[in-house]
Amino acid sequence: MTVSVQKYIRGSSAVEIAGSVERAIHTERLVPGAGLPTVRALAEALDLSPATVASAYRTLRARGLVVTQGRRGTRVSERPPLTARAPASLPDGVRDLADGNPDPDLLPDLLPALGSIDPGKHLYGRGVSHPPLLRASARRFEADGISAAHQIVVSGALDGLERALDAHLRPGDRVAVEDPAFLGVLDLLQALGLVPVPVAMDEFGPLPQALTAALERDVAALIVTPRAQNPTGAALDARRVRALRRVLRRHPDLLILEDDHAGPVAGVDAQTLCAGRRRWAVVRSVSKSLGPDLRVAMVAGDATTIARIEGGTIVGMRWVSHVLQRLVVSVWSRRGMSAGFRKAANTYGRRRKALLDALALHGITARGRSGLNVWVPVREEAQTVSRLLESGWAVTPGERFGIESGPAIRVCIARLSPSDAIQLAASIASAVRTSTAAAV
Repeated sequence: MTVSVQKYIRGSSAVEIAGSVERAIHTERLVPGAGLPTVRALAEALDLSPATVASAYRTLRARGLVVTQGRRGTRVSERPPLTARAPASLPDGVRDLADGNPDPDLLPDLLPALGSIDPGKHLYGRGVSHPPLLRASARRFEADGISAAHQIVVSGALDGLERALDAHLRPGDRVAVEDPAFLGVLDLLQALGLVPVPVAMDEFGPLPQALTAALERDVAALIVTPRAQNPTGAALDARRVRALRRVLRRHPDLLILEDDHAGPVAGVDAQTLCAGRRRWAVVRSVSKSLGPDLRVAMVAGDATTIARIEGGTIVGMRWVSHVLQRLVVSVWSRRGMSAGFRKAANTYGRRRKALLDALALHGITARGRSGLNVWVPVREEAQTVSRLLESGWAVTPGERFGIESGPAIRVCIARLSPSDAIQLAASIASAVRTSTAAAV
């Protein structure tokens, strides 16, 4: 056992040992990937029974703080679910293209809807979901070929994914995910003790051959972003859906979850892999179209999955505020809202295209078929990010999203004007050239 680990892990009970490890991770004395002692070694060092140490490790695994990796032993999770520190403020004059937020100017004004709704008096023991919201949501699901016979309202897209996963899976189960994947999904899998299995992808989503290989690894679920994939902007099309369905037919009991977080502002039509499946759920959030602070998402799925999610609310959140649910219905029903969504989708589309075209003029191939992000493969990721920051642009390093995928940067184009895109592309080209030359 190393001296550093021995210094930070202590206690005379499983609770105390687990608590000391958590504090060490939180204070960064134990960093992501750091190895922990074997159960027997730690038991001997603390003069405790191996059963006590094993119990502490089980608690840490259940919380997603550590993972067990066969011969590599027990290690600190790469993304332990601890209270995040406040993000560092950017230097003056730096444009933030890393935050992932929608453009506030393209979000609807909620004030008129707030003044028009009757908040009602929703009491304990009443329904989880507001019926008018379910009816309005059903029309949207069914227009896209997704059954809405069973639905529930949850508190955002990740909440819906978590509840669907928890309804069927247990710690240690494998989950196939896009690679690169949304950081929130990777964090969620870690917190639930689930093992991500990467599926390589292109601009049209998961590659059929890669999905076939992943499903051979005894996975229990597949998470797919059908459009506006974060971080790459990928989106399924009808041809890719047909190819993926052929692969999925050989796995009829696989749980399929779709994270359709951008919905009507994604810029492409909805596609789904869930038609005719036994176990499935499609989660649709309003965060990108109406605003992240509403914390409302609708989940359609098979009867068992929705029933288990609803049952789980009894010992959890109980329900999403019906005031918020009524607000979504009111905003959706206002005149011109569909036109507003089309305007937002078209604006994001122009901004994506402006950056992609500007990068192409510098010989840089990037991806961004839908949504709010453009994915730019680079050779030297850290240096490129650093040099862009020096040039006045804050972007996100791709390593945060990748499992096996190569180096890249993610650029959020939500507030990037076409003229700014030309300047940014020149800065990226310069940073790439400088970083590549330095690496040679």
